[in-house]
This record gives sequence, structure tokens and C-alpha cells, in this order.
Amino acid sequence: MKLAFRNAFLTFSTSCRFFLNPTPKIPFPPLAIRSAPTVLAGTFRRTLCCSTTMEGGESHAPSLEKQFEGFRVQLEESGSLRERIRAVVMEIESTARLMQAGLLLVHQSRSTPEVLERPKAQIAVLKGLYNQLAQILSECPSQYYRYHGDWRGETQTVASLLAFMHWLETGNLLLHTEAEEKLGLNSSEFGLDVEDYLVGLCFMSNELPRYVVNQVTAGDYDCPRKVLKFLTELHAAFRMLNLRNDFLRKKFDGMKYDLKRVEEVHYDVKIRGLTARD
Repeated sequence: MKLAFRNAFLTFSTSCRFFLNPTPKIPFPPLAIRSAPTVLAGTFRRTLCCSTTMEGGESHAPSLEKQFEGFRVQLEESGSLRERIRAVVMEIESTARLMQAGLLLVHQSRSTPEVLERPKAQIAVLKGLYNQLAQILSECPSQYYRYHGDWRGETQTVASLLAFMHWLETGNLLLHTEAEEKLGLNSSEFGLDVEDYLVGLCFMSNELPRYVVNQVTAGDYDCPRKVLKFLTELHAAFRMLNLRNDFLRKKFDGMKYDLKRVEEVHYDVKIRGLTARD
């Protein structure tokens, strides 16, 4: 009953609205009427603009291709040069590992001349490899630091090994010029980077606390005093440098812990009366 009543009411309401407004006006937005000359002028301008753009793109295409062709040649030459550099660097790394393996025997209380015999024989090999590296870099003058990262880590290791060997022989620090001379490098063309040399010295200081402990174990109670004197002077010399917060600064910060460990060994030996008073 309710459904029938609702349908009748809707039908009556619709008929009443149609009777009161039989032709309703639906608002439409006004259309913008443009004259024929205006339309033709706009079409002409668009056509002219498109043709000009196409002609400009065609004129720039050869120069764009020429530019990227030059980039391709440069990248291929750089990649080929880098592969040659890395081949030499891999040999340097292999030689450095042989030297490192030989120097590990110093912790077994063997005589210094016996320990240094094999590592010293590898210095001539390193000299020849760095000579090859210098010849490769001579093909691209003024590009030393572009490729320097390819041999930086290996050179730092080599510098530390040379410095440790020199200290075992003489008890003194290997100077920068002496390290370059051992490797056959020339500062004006292809030299030993100063930061690589300094990082190498920090690496060498990491080896000294272990050396001191093993020497004391073997009965050399005067070794801590010698190493402590050397490390103290080296640490004081590094203090003269204004180092940034980079890798070299972090390695230098580690040197104070090496110095502290040697001081502790020296104190233990001295407090037990195993060494003469200074």
C-alpha cells in the first residue's frame, strides 16, 4: 500500500513541473566566435613555428653527435689506460704481499739480516713496476691525480714496508726522499705522494707494539726503550701537521694507542728491574 502511494505521488509531482515549465531553458556557456582571418593567422604562425623548430633541430643534430662521439673516444681511451694501470698495480700488490710475508718472521726472534734478505730482494721488482706505471702515466700528462686512486692503497702499504725495513736496519726514520729513491720515483714527474708516505708511517707504527712484545719475550729488554724513543719523536713530528678530518687524521689518531702500548711494556720491564736505569 505504501509503495503504490509513493509511486502515485512521484508521477503527480513530475507532471506538475512539466505543466508549469514546458520548455525549460538550459544555460550553456557562450561560445567564443573567432573570425576567419584570425583563425588562418593562428594556423600560419603554428606551422611556421613547427617548421623553424624542425630546421633548428636538424642543424644541431650533427654537432650533438660530434660532441658525444668525442666523449665516447675519451671514455674508451681512459678505460683502456685504467686497465693497463690496474694490471701493474696488481703486480705491485702481489710483490708487497711477498715482502709482508717475509717481514712477519721478525716476530719469531730471527736475526734482522736473515729476515730482511728476502724482502730487500723485492725492492728491485717494485722499482721496475713503478717505472712501468710512470711510463703509462707519461701518455697522459697532468692526469696523475685522476688515476692516483688506482694505486694509492698499494703505495701506502709499500711505504710502510720500506719504512719498517729501514728502521730495523738503522733504527731511524725513512725520509720521503729516500723512499722515492728506493722506488726510482721522480717528484717532478711521477713521485711518491706525501699523504701516501705519511699513511705508510702510521701503518708502520701499528707494527711496532707487537714487535716490542715479541722482542721482550725473546729476552731483548732494551727494545722497548728504543722503540719508545722512536715513536715519541715520530708522534711529536706528526703534531706539527695541521691534519684534516680524513683518513690520514684517523690513522694518526691511532698512533697514540701504539705509543701507549709501548709505554706500558717499557714500564713493566723497568719496574721489574729487567733493564738498566735511563
